[in-house]
Amino acid sequence: MSYEEILLFALGAVAVIIVVHWVTDKTGLPAAVLLTLVGIGYSYLPGPNLVLDEHLILMFVLPPLLYNAALDSSLLDIRRNMRTVISLSVVLVLITALLIGYGFSLWVAGATLAAGVALGAAVAPPDPVAALAVGRKAGLPGKLITLIQGEGLLNDATALTLLTVAIAAHEDGDFSFDNAVGRFVISAAGGVLIGVVVAYVVRFLKPLRHDPLSANALSIITPLAAFLVAEHWHLSGVLAVVVAGLMVGHDTPRYTTGASRLQTAAVWRLIDFLLEGVVFLLIGQQVRGIVSSLHEYTWTQITIALAVTLGVVLLVRPLWLVVTQLLPRQLHLRLGGQQDDDDPDGSRRESALSGREVTALSWAGTRGVITLAAIFILPQSFPNRDLLVFCALVVVLVTLVGQGLTFAPLVRRLGLRADQTDRAKLRNEARSAAVVAALHRLDDIQEEQHDNVEDEAIETMRKQLEIRLDRYRRRLDLLEQVESTELPESPQYEAALMVRQAVIDAEREELLRWRDAGRLNDDSLRVLNRELDHEELVLPKRPSH
Repeated sequence: MSYEEILLFALGAVAVIIVVHWVTDKTGLPAAVLLTLVGIGYSYLPGPNLVLDEHLILMFVLPPLLYNAALDSSLLDIRRNMRTVISLSVVLVLITALLIGYGFSLWVAGATLAAGVALGAAVAPPDPVAALAVGRKAGLPGKLITLIQGEGLLNDATALTLLTVAIAAHEDGDFSFDNAVGRFVISAAGGVLIGVVVAYVVRFLKPLRHDPLSANALSIITPLAAFLVAEHWHLSGVLAVVVAGLMVGHDTPRYTTGASRLQTAAVWRLIDFLLEGVVFLLIGQQVRGIVSSLHEYTWTQITIALAVTLGVVLLVRPLWLVVTQLLPRQLHLRLGGQQDDDDPDGSRRESALSGREVTALSWAGTRGVITLAAIFILPQSFPNRDLLVFCALVVVLVTLVGQGLTFAPLVRRLGLRADQTDRAKLRNEARSAAVVAALHRLDDIQEEQHDNVEDEAIETMRKQLEIRLDRYRRRLDLLEQVESTELPESPQYEAALMVRQAVIDAEREELLRWRDAGRLNDDSLRVLNRELDHEELVLPKRPSH
């Protein structure tokens, strides 16, 4: 493709992403599914087409996506649910890959164990992008969101490490279990160590993180640096990126300024939006080329290969969740134990999932960019490469379209909803506590009798804080009277929000009139508008905020 064609393709891709995002907002359909279907349709049209470059994806797409997901995750929540996260992201991935490997070696003519394990490693890790996008809109409980996030962050490292072991086994001519375990442990442990080191380096550079532009630049290069260093030493670059992101995200509120956090978050939202959109378009565009490469295989070989791959992918996950979550609880109850109560403060040990939660989590196993990027790593000389790539593509399409479109209705049918009332209570309690702490600090300042602080300034600030505290407490009183999990309607609260928005709009209009009349230059307008933008930013879009 020429540079002009690449530019036209890029502009068209961005336009498609924007339109699909608009359609998603209007219809509620998953953007990942729509973009993949658009990519499939485009692949059969005449004109230039792009081929998925696995090295480009692994180096410049995967690290930023994983790093941003890690920044938005909770290190404490993942640690609290570590047993289930490890069960899904490590043990389940290994079991899935090995079962597909042995199935291929037994039933697919001409397939080796190494080839089957390579395919299994590629299709084993779910891509949480589509599931999380749908789950958040459907109001999925926070615990399930945490589990999907944690699984999606760590399973990629497991899968890609196992894939490199399978490729090395093919080149050596032998797939040794002991050798595979040794390589896996060294690669994973080394990746964790690199991630920790990178996170501490970023913490050491905290003076740079006070400047928004420097903080942005540092945030963008951090995942690329972690991945590059780990891969240079033949360690897990994916795990290094994830660990670094979790630690940096945990430290961000302590070591960065408000301006840096606002700007960095906005930049990452844009990067995430564009990268995910382009990747899913590219996934769809691979269909035509992959299907056309299957001429050397019989329909029997293709059918058996697909049956083994899809069967393991779709059945092992729910079976594993039942075995690890439901059976231990039933056994505990039959032996005379009592069912655990909810643990809102997370102080007790991790509780098992309920049947409805297991069902929802079983259906959150959509595959995506990781699967295709991983399968394309296979060298051209790898046995049955075209068949393996086709099986991986079918798994992505079946799970992305089938599970992606039905996940939201399933969540609603199961009645799994986050407790909006409890979440709103917690936020308002935290807001109240913060204001009380601020009032105590004002008392300390007044008692210390700072000569450069006037009593009038302190009293003005005290009145503003007391008004906020009264608003939060009235909101809490209203929430305490609600018995359902849905947020209560409050005409007074919504009217107050409407008034605050109307006042900001009026100020903006007046500033524009001053600028248009020549009384205010554009530089000053931008400064004053920025003040209003920050004030508007804290206005809740919904009463839950």
